[in-house]
Amino acid sequence: MTPEVTAFFDDATNTISYVVRDPNGTACAVIDSVLDFDYPSGRTDTRSADQIVAFIKDKGFECQWLLESHVHADHLSAAPYIQQQVGGKIGIGDNIKIVQDTFGKVFNEGTEFQRDGSQFDELFVEGDSVHIGQMRVDVLHTPGHTPACLTYIIGDAAFVGDTLFMPDFGTARCDFPGGSSETLYDSVQKILALPDDTRIFVGHDYKAPGRDVYAWETTVGEQKAANIHVGHGASKDDFVAMRDTRDATLAMPRLIIPSLQVNMRAGQMPEPDDKGDVFLKVPVNKL
Repeated sequence: MTPEVTAFFDDATNTISYVVRDPNGTACAVIDSVLDFDYPSGRTDTRSADQIVAFIKDKGFECQWLLESHVHADHLSAAPYIQQQVGGKIGIGDNIKIVQDTFGKVFNEGTEFQRDGSQFDELFVEGDSVHIGQMRVDVLHTPGHTPACLTYIIGDAAFVGDTLFMPDFGTARCDFPGGSSETLYDSVQKILALPDDTRIFVGHDYKAPGRDVYAWETTVGEQKAANIHVGHGASKDDFVAMRDTRDATLAMPRLIIPSLQVNMRAGQMPEPDDKGDVFLKVPVNKL
């Protein structure tokens, strides 16, 4: 089956969100949505999410799932907001529990912060499957960037989150807590073992040097032939050496501090104080 895929590009975070529809009906899913956040003012905005909501409503689609490929470190999830507007269950990998435990400590969340994934409607493990209408979604566990990263295989399409980028840009960083370049290499091989004509939809694009336009769709065959980090049969040892060296030079994402606190809560803000005000923490010398 070939799902109908509509992409929404967020300029502020270089994130691509997707609406994926069963071509034989109106059922759809939203993958990796974005809640706009202005860090200097601490203000949120729903303009990006509203584009997705308007699209679903205008088309008369039925939103059944809000799927997260992982706990994003570069943008806030709009899944709860979209859920309020058009419905759907929020799903993520079962290893969210590891992420919650790790960053619960980093942000000194205390015992009131549940680390069991209960903020999400569904936790997935390798081999799970759900349906969007009559269209099956198969879950592939692809950690390395984070412990909870998933690839969603829907018909002839694979939504890989941050695990792979476009072939001319390579692969995800692995230096966040719980990340591993060795594990990422193994996860990428699982994706590259899919049929060559499988469409791959990436979670971000930054326009590699020499490319003038943003892009987010490629294929397994193109990745195997041309990915600058893992293509041409690159060995695990070479990949790990390259990835670890490169990661040591990278700055933290601009929105990592608010993103982690919100996304490990399934897109919800921390609990307000007794006046109804919400606060995010800034850990010093922790990241």
